[in-house]
Amino acid sequence: EKKIDEGYSLIILSDRDAGPGKAPIPALLATTAVHQYLIRQGKRYMAGLVLETGEAREVQHFACLMGYGISAINPYLAFETLTDLKRRGHLAAALTIENAIENYITAVKKGLLKVMSKMGISTLQSYRGAQIFEAVGLEKEFVDRYFTHTASRIGGVGIDAIAEEARA
Repeated sequence: EKKIDEGYSLIILSDRDAGPGKAPIPALLATTAVHQYLIRQGKRYMAGLVLETGEAREVQHFACLMGYGISAINPYLAFETLTDLKRRGHLAAALTIENAIENYITAVKKGLLKVMSKMGISTLQSYRGAQIFEAVGLEKEFVDRYFTHTASRIGGVGIDAIAEEARA
């Protein structure tokens, strides 16, 4: 919020510096916490949210992150994995790393389009921040605070359990 007040229009969330003694906040929790906070402050429209994460690998990861407010995602671990697979000779010799990454991005985009179309949504702008999911296995107070207006008919763990899992 302070950076937005200073005139910044892009907020970058990253888990790249995680390591021993420095556990990352789960990407979806960090995303929705910032998104919901800015909504409550009336400033969400003033900045885009970008996420640099090692957690986003599958289409559903991207779908959830975008559904809870992220505008762009850099899945650095997926890109590093493709690079390592190429280096070790596990990808076709004719496939360049640039093409492998491009193919991955294309697959994610097509997967997101399929998810959105199944929900009757035709544009990414309509999907971003729509929160059209149901929380399963999270306690009501946790959902109300971080996933505001998300349906949750089954209770479960809260922030303490998620923090403990991140520390472990």
